[in-house]
Amino acid sequence: MVKHNNVIPNIHCHKKYLESSRGPLKVKLSLNQAGKKKSRRLARAARAAAIAPRPLKLLRPAVHCQTQRYSAKVRLGKGFTLEELKAAGLTAKYARTIGIAVDHRRTNKSAESLAANVARLNEYKSKVIVFPKKRMSATKSGDSSAEECKAASQYSGTVLPLVKPAKEIVLEDVPEQEVSAFTQMRLAAKETRVAGHRASVANRKE
Repeated sequence: MVKHNNVIPNIHCHKKYLESSRGPLKVKLSLNQAGKKKSRRLARAARAAAIAPRPLKLLRPAVHCQTQRYSAKVRLGKGFTLEELKAAGLTAKYARTIGIAVDHRRTNKSAESLAANVARLNEYKSKVIVFPKKRMSATKSGDSSAEECKAASQYSGTVLPLVKPAKEIVLEDVPEQEVSAFTQMRLAAKETRVAGHRASVANRKE
C-alpha cells in the first residue's frame, strides 16, 4: 500500500477512449502508424502525378512568429495578403492559379515585411513557368514560351524555402603575452587569502 500524501497516478499515455454502449470505455491504440505512413506517401505521389508538372506545394510568405518571445523568428505563413499581391502586380484570383497561397484575412503591419514578401513574389514570378490555358491557342502575355513549357519539370519540396543568413566568423591569431592571465589570477587570489594574516603579524610587531 502506498504511504504518505502522494499524487494519484493519472497517466493516459496518449490513448484514445471510445464510448461503448455495452459497458466500460474501450481503448483505441494507434498500431497502424507504419501502414498510415506508407498510405500518406502513396497519396502524395498520386496527387503529384495527377497535377504534374505543377508543384505539390504552394508558395508561402515569410512571416514573424507571434508573441514578444518569438517575434524575432521568421517562418512560412499561410498566404500572401491582398496588399502584397497588388504591389507585385497580381490579383488574388490569378495568383491562386499559378501556385501562390492567398490569405485575405492577414494584414501588413510593417513596411519591411511588405517589401520582403513583394520581393519574394517577384522572385517567384521570374522563375515560374506558366502553361497556356489551351495548348493550341495563342499564348498570352503572361504565358511562357513553348520551349520553356517543354523543358519544364515538376518541382518537389518547399517552394523558395527560407534561408537563414550565414554568420561570418573571423578567426584571428591570439597574441602571445609575456605574463599569463591565469598566473596573475592565482597570485591575486593567494595575496587576498593571506592579507589578513600579514596584517595581524605587522600589528603584533608594532
